[in-house]
Amino acid sequence: MLAPLLLAAVVGMILTWPHDDGGTGQRAGLVDVGVEHVTAEVTGTRTEQCESTVEDRLPDGSQPDQVPCLQVLATVTSGAQAGTEIEVWATATLTASDVPDGTRIVVQHYPAADGAPEVWAWSDFARGVPLATLALAFVLVTALVAGWRGLRAIVGLALAFVVLWQYVLPGLIAGENAVVLALCGSAVIMAVVLYLAHGFSLRTSTALLGTLTGLLLVGVLGTVGADAAHLTGATTEEDYRLAALLGDNGAAALRGVFLCGVVLAGLGVLNDVTITQASAVWELRAVDPRATWRGLFTGGMRIGRDHIASTIYTIAFAYAGASLPVLLLLQIYELPLGQTLTSGQFAQEIVRTLAGAIGLILAIPFTTAIAAVVAHAQAPAELRRASGHSHVH
Repeated sequence: MLAPLLLAAVVGMILTWPHDDGGTGQRAGLVDVGVEHVTAEVTGTRTEQCESTVEDRLPDGSQPDQVPCLQVLATVTSGAQAGTEIEVWATATLTASDVPDGTRIVVQHYPAADGAPEVWAWSDFARGVPLATLALAFVLVTALVAGWRGLRAIVGLALAFVVLWQYVLPGLIAGENAVVLALCGSAVIMAVVLYLAHGFSLRTSTALLGTLTGLLLVGVLGTVGADAAHLTGATTEEDYRLAALLGDNGAAALRGVFLCGVVLAGLGVLNDVTITQASAVWELRAVDPRATWRGLFTGGMRIGRDHIASTIYTIAFAYAGASLPVLLLLQIYELPLGQTLTSGQFAQEIVRTLAGAIGLILAIPFTTAIAAVVAHAQAPAELRRASGHSHVH
């Protein structure tokens, strides 16, 4: 059952592999090849009065004439201009306490050209060291607690991001079918991640089959929900800008981005519940080798129902946490709750969440049923060896 599905995913990837040269940003004027991004270390700050911009609008809607602006003094620490003393204006809302001496920042260097002098501009804080430290801590904790299986899972995660970066995202820019991109890419990602983390076994294959079934359901439900709710994928200023950058098929591309996001959003949770259900059924079979497949299914579903309840809370609160700024704005504007929930931006998230949740819920009994049949058919001696092997890991 798995072989034709995975073969279809690989063939689909080959047929839809994007052949764009990757120069969309340069053609749109968003990427200046002459600009250099370098790091610098802050040596001091000073505050001056400057003209306000639209970002400085007050809560009552008015705009002041003058606002305090922060000028940052820094020394370039990388690139050909290392050692150069520069001055740049920090972004709005930053104060001197946010940029103490010694802070590492990233600045943009515009070389002198066509009679214009060189220009230095603020880009962002340099976060490489803290982020790398946190990532290293994550790898070490995973290795200590989960051992080699945890490390293999991290390798699988890295490979998954390679597929997203090299196949899914360029495919969306090139105008390929978003649902095909998402399903083919997700199937390959899940096969690599599951087998790499959990090894080649009937248990892993059962979980993979349940995951692929759930992804297919999510894709279908997301498409039907988007059509029924007239979702176009364009709800924010960034969406409209992206549509303009994508060219003539920008509107269709935005809808494709939404549908692709619906499928990708279900990857992690589906993987979690299907591997848990498969493992639960195999453990039940190991404890009671005489159990029937019906008994294994019933016992597995008792665990699955608890998992469904906790996963629903996880999905809901994960969305609430990610959307907290938007929710705060809605609270301030005091819009009616019904109008808010049916507006474009929230309707998209509702369809995305509900399509993923329905696919997740239906994947649990399907995975449990397949696991019960396969585990019941497996010889008790083979089952004990498989169970013992899993405990070793």
